[in-house]
Formats: sequence, structure tokens, C-alpha cells
Amino acid sequence: MTLALYAHPFSSYCQKVLVALYENGLAFEYRHVETPGIGDALKALWPLGRFPVLVDAGTAITESTIIIEYLELHHPGPVRLIPGDPAAALEVRFLDRFFDNYVMSAMQVPVAEALRGADGRKDTALAEAAVALETAYAWLEVRLAGREWAAGNGFTIADCAAAPSLFYADWVHPIGASHPILRDYRRRLLARPSFARAVDEARPYRHYFPLGAPDRD
Repeated sequence: MTLALYAHPFSSYCQKVLVALYENGLAFEYRHVETPGIGDALKALWPLGRFPVLVDAGTAITESTIIIEYLELHHPGPVRLIPGDPAAALEVRFLDRFFDNYVMSAMQVPVAEALRGADGRKDTALAEAAVALETAYAWLEVRLAGREWAAGNGFTIADCAAAPSLFYADWVHPIGASHPILRDYRRRLLARPSFARAVDEARPYRHYFPLGAPDRD
């Protein structure tokens, strides 16, 4: 049975899973959550109504990291997204969580406040996000030194998480010239065919970004 993914192209967590699928050339049915009826089907599978959700032979798998872990176990491809060595896998999983928790989450707070339309709270959230993201950027600048990808020379689940995290975080609080290693890493992610495809698929929805999407990416 073909894999099915309930997702939206502009969603950062959906892009994270899409990168994993595209990296390994996995066939799947894209169930766009804006398509009539798909939202109800999604809630029947996952009452919280959050996406992405992957369906494989009637089994629903939720949460982006778990979906990628599931694909690695049950639908492995030529790109090993989680190393077989336990110690290497531990670092990869740690970096995956770092990008989700300290970059993606920090970026999303002012976006959520802007969507609510509360200008005062948005400005406060932007200021707080700037502090949080600068801290994360500085840590990554040191961690990524001498590495092509997040955990070394191989593209992993950590990079699947990093790509949308840094893509949108740079829109909220730009990665400055004081972080050249991180800026170069973000450029490599944008040039990676799997993520470039996800970015291109999301272009028609850039007007959804409440803080104003830049034209540079």
C-alpha cells in the first residue's frame, strides 16, 4: 500500500518529513490538508488535528521525528538518516531535538502572536525570540565548525530538522554576519535538492507568513 502523508507545504514540521521522503525517493500520496474533506479525515486519524500524519497500511504515525524514525525502520532508502552506530545516532537525535526545541519553537512564538493580531504581544515575543535565537545561533556556530552537515559529513534527520528551522528562523531574526558558519550551513540546506523542492512547493503560500516573507530565499 502506498504511504499517505497528511500535510501542508508551508508547515515547517511537514517540510521536515518531506525532506526525509524526498531524500530517499519514497513514493507517497500527498493529502493536502486544505483539500475539502482531508481535514476531517485527518481528525479521524489523529483527534488533535495536528499535522503531519503519515499513514502506512492503515496505521497512523504522528510527530515529525517519530515519522522519520518510522520511515528509517520500515522504509529505508539509500540515505541513512539515523546512523547505525549508537553513539553517532545519539548525537544526531540530540541535534534533531535542538533544532526543534531551541530554533523552531523560538521562531514560532512571535509568528503565533502575529497570527492572533496582538501587536503588543507580538513585539514582546519578537524581542524574546531574538534573544533565544541569538543564543541558539551562537551555540550552533561553534558546534558546526568543520562540518558539512549538522552531525558531520552525512545528511541525517538532524538536517531534516535544521532545514525548515533555520529557513523560517532567519525570517524572524536574521542570522547575522557574526555567524558565517551557520549562514553557510543554511545556504547548503537551501541548495540540497530535497529541501529546495519543499521550499518551491511552499512558495504559493508565502502570504500566510504573518510577519512578511522576504524575497531573498
